[in-house]
Amino acid sequence: MTTTRLAALAGEDPPLHALAERLLSVAETGLPAMYLADQDVFVFTRAARPESGGRPAGDGRLLENRGTSLRYSAITALGARLLPADRQRVVLGGHTAEEFTGLLVQRLPGVTNLGDAALVAWAAAETGHPKLADALGRVAALDADGGPRYTVEAAWVLSALAAARSTADVEGPLAAARDRLLRSRTGDSPLFPHATGPGLVPWYRAHVSCFADQTYPLQALARLHASGDDPEALAAADACGTRICALQGDAGQWWWHYDARTGGVVEGYPVYSVHQHAMAPTALFDLIEAGGSDHGAAVRRGLSWMAEPPELADAGRAEPMILDDAGVTWRKVHRGDPAKAVRAARGLATRPLPGARLGVLDRVYRPAAVDRECRPYEFGWMLHAWLAPRPPASPAAPEARG
Repeated sequence: MTTTRLAALAGEDPPLHALAERLLSVAETGLPAMYLADQDVFVFTRAARPESGGRPAGDGRLLENRGTSLRYSAITALGARLLPADRQRVVLGGHTAEEFTGLLVQRLPGVTNLGDAALVAWAAAETGHPKLADALGRVAALDADGGPRYTVEAAWVLSALAAARSTADVEGPLAAARDRLLRSRTGDSPLFPHATGPGLVPWYRAHVSCFADQTYPLQALARLHASGDDPEALAAADACGTRICALQGDAGQWWWHYDARTGGVVEGYPVYSVHQHAMAPTALFDLIEAGGSDHGAAVRRGLSWMAEPPELADAGRAEPMILDDAGVTWRKVHRGDPAKAVRAARGLATRPLPGARLGVLDRVYRPAAVDRECRPYEFGWMLHAWLAPRPPASPAAPEARG
């Protein structure tokens, strides 16, 4: 018997289950406002207007849409497909997830970004769209030169191919995508770099990778193992998941930048809402369901951060991160440092001196600023994280401690 991940949370932690239900309601409220019906695409972001003066914008009147994003549209389709069909249509401008994915597939001939194409192909595979072969063909064309890729995009390629495995002949490119990710790591480090090879990242920050560089490969390798027996892929995903959970903050924060050589934290802030309520859960749930370690306690700690970020409480800030009526969750809590100075300084310092902290920066730039914007992919991954079926826990996946 299977249940949803959301329903499973009800038995594990009823107050957090209520929080997750609240967040999912916010997602379904907010996504229609981010959809551009005249273009059949989602916006890049929905943000507080400059004239809001820092007011909460609780009724949505002080919010504005900016830009468009194909990749955010594809991620939204991946999440919305788990809703009942009538609610899919509300979120996706009158379309089901399969119909909306078809509109994205039609755009692929003009797409030049590998990550965008991979996400559309992943959505086509998950929705059973008849034009899946076209989407896979575009991914193959954009990935043909064999050069280094940004790790996030390489992971999306692998996830798309793993999702397509049961209906399309993808074994050749799937093996290449798998090996590319596994080879990208430095020595015995369990963490993944920002790029799968040299040339894409300046030398002085080539050791710095972000949270997304961990969760998307972790997820892709876990899904690969779930689609077919691959113990090496599962072991790599498990090692990565165990490490980021060991580094998790005391209040459940998922940190932002890591040293891919040593497996340490370079800089913790910003703390992004999407990491807390969506990206970490969906990746770590996929790991559990593939037979890896159960980091459910870390997922629950991370989710709880959304209710009352201690960074804001410590600074005497009463502003919530969740705005129910406006249909947004504010994007992040950050230091407010100019030009991301703390990240830059610690990136430079840890290049020759792994583990260097420059503690004075924590005293000068305290994390108490709020980024008042919300992007549709945050809600897409939230739906994907919590509405997916969750089979009973495997005996091979004990609850991780610590």
